[in-house]
Amino acid sequence: MRYYQLPVEGSDGAHLVVETDEGEAYDLSTASDDLGSFTALARAANATEQSLDDVAAARIADADSVDPGVLASDAVQPVIAEEVWASGVTYEISEQAREEESGMPDIYLDVYEGERPELFLKATPSRTVGPNEPVGVRGDSEWDVPEPELAVVIHRGDVVGYTIGNDVSSRSIEGENPLYLPQAKVFERCCSLGPCVASPETVGDPHELTLSMRIARDGEVVYEDETTTGEMVHSCEELVDYLARHNVLPETAVLLTGTGLVPEDFTLQDGDEVTIDIEGIGQLTNGTVTV
Repeated sequence: MRYYQLPVEGSDGAHLVVETDEGEAYDLSTASDDLGSFTALARAANATEQSLDDVAAARIADADSVDPGVLASDAVQPVIAEEVWASGVTYEISEQAREEESGMPDIYLDVYEGERPELFLKATPSRTVGPNEPVGVRGDSEWDVPEPELAVVIHRGDVVGYTIGNDVSSRSIEGENPLYLPQAKVFERCCSLGPCVASPETVGDPHELTLSMRIARDGEVVYEDETTTGEMVHSCEELVDYLARHNVLPETAVLLTGTGLVPEDFTLQDGDEVTIDIEGIGQLTNGTVTV
């Protein structure tokens, strides 16, 4: 099943909507006041030792139906994660790109070939946007790219679902000096998540998914390519394990697993539209604005 958040008209709140594998949609918030968000659903699953899908399936009969056609157009950020973390250099193409941009290329090869992955804090809720909202690029950067990534949703230390992440990055700032990584990665609107959280049962093997990205400028496609999550050098389980070592995670966190698509000779501009597709999850679309 896939879990969306839809806005409530005249309110800042949102409703939790489940889309079944048959393509039907139901507002779980109308079935129970205790199912108003993805985190609330994860709490219920944890308390009853059930899967998310089992909890949702038990409440569908009491929930109002929703037109599935509005999910793509109206969905907002599907999960509010207290912390969004990210993984670096988990694909060979990412390692090669970092070597090309950096004056200290060897450190990226060491990470790619090493046992310990690169992990860093990417965003807080105030820096994260949802579907159809613009992502930001730094006004003091000369080379900015979107990074499409499979994102793991973690609740109380367990993997409970997957979503799509866009890890917007300044390659010029990081390339100037690797110690500038936080400034290259963390800024206003630096991350987008969406359009939904797909359950592990729906996604299946997260290391066998087709991932694609398309960038349009003034209505014309200026970049388009695809890869597979099977190219990751670390598994999702390994990345989550390292993230949780000696590190107390918040109740709900998201971990971006690295990018396998790096546009060459390209920088984002105001008004660009970035669309990321991941098999089994859906499509995340964002515009672009300078911040």
